[in-house]
Amino acid sequence: MSTKVLISGASIAGPALAHWLGRYGFETTVVELAPALRGGGQAVDFRGETHLTVLERMGVLDELRTLDTGGSPITFVDQRGRELLSLPADFAGGDLEIPRGELARVLHRRSLPHTEYLFGDTITALEETPTGVRVAFRNGAPREFDLVIGADGLHSHVRRLAFGPEARHVRHLGYYAATWQLPNDLGLPPGSVGLNVPGRLAAVGADHRDPTRAGAFFVFASPELRYDRHDAAQQKALVQEAFAGLGWEVPRLLESLRRAPELYFDSISRADVPTWSTGRIALLGDAACGATIGGMGTGTAVVAAYVLAGELARARGDHRTAFTRYEHILRDYAQGCQKGGDRTGPFLAPRTATGLRVRNGLLNRRWILARMLELGKQVSSVDLPDYAAEPSDAAAIGAVGERVGPRAVHRRR
Repeated sequence: MSTKVLISGASIAGPALAHWLGRYGFETTVVELAPALRGGGQAVDFRGETHLTVLERMGVLDELRTLDTGGSPITFVDQRGRELLSLPADFAGGDLEIPRGELARVLHRRSLPHTEYLFGDTITALEETPTGVRVAFRNGAPREFDLVIGADGLHSHVRRLAFGPEARHVRHLGYYAATWQLPNDLGLPPGSVGLNVPGRLAAVGADHRDPTRAGAFFVFASPELRYDRHDAAQQKALVQEAFAGLGWEVPRLLESLRRAPELYFDSISRADVPTWSTGRIALLGDAACGATIGGMGTGTAVVAAYVLAGELARARGDHRTAFTRYEHILRDYAQGCQKGGDRTGPFLAPRTATGLRVRNGLLNRRWILARMLELGKQVSSVDLPDYAAEPSDAAAIGAVGERVGPRAVHRRR
């Protein structure tokens, strides 16, 4: 009988884990609150040998290269549009930069033949039993699984149910970020241009695939705010208030926000969980050790999915051994990457005029920029087990007994 695994979250970490578990014969279900895969979003990047090695072992590297944006140069300007600082494409884009929605589609498609997807539903309760985890859903009937994995992001629902309130594990880093799509009425070329004033960044850049479209990216310093995470109108009002009165193209961008059908808005925060598992429940990606922006979260999530699935396969479904090994291999690595998120807000929107001048002065020196890029690649590297080289442990592994073939199930509730 194969091991049944429920994964919460169908963004990046969840489908990546489902892909690997399916290879090893686990019976995998992914539940996602959204009614379908989420499109849009900012581009995400992969840096260094570790990230690229995992993508290659997944068999998706060549496909992702066809979707590579080539990175996005960034120019910072003042309220008159005068250039203050220009950063090259590889500063933000790394070795490979992919629109988040495109990456999600690739991983979903690769996992689909052996994964059941439940869109438009969410977990409401978890009860561990001697033989598994009994799971209650908002819309579907209760079911029992051998293991449950929370791959549902910084505001993880699984973490809240199994590990305690979010306030214990998520720390606000003093900034908020917002992104939305708009028509490219400014005739922008690919790349981003952003207005910087103390504590605020208002940036916009053309879509790499569709030059008639653009994306706005706003960051502002703020104490922790109280708002409804599901109320887009309230979030739009917070952005409008934070950027009121600025010059350059900000008024036009704020006007486009009023008409935007979708808005991503969140605090720049980080998650720190003392242990990534409890009993038969474990956390993956940002839910375990995430940062909203700048912590190489996408690359870390893909690497973590590879290791978690590989350790479950190596341990033949013995979750205690697998979860311990998974955290031992990755915790220091993930926390090292995560530290970049602590600096994201102060880097993008220094709180003082002096801070802006210092940042611009340093990064206008090419050797400092080159050194920062090199350090980023070093941080994103870790020694990876090669699970494919362990046929005796990882070849027939859904767990206790026979390996199960692929399942083509894609269900919406």
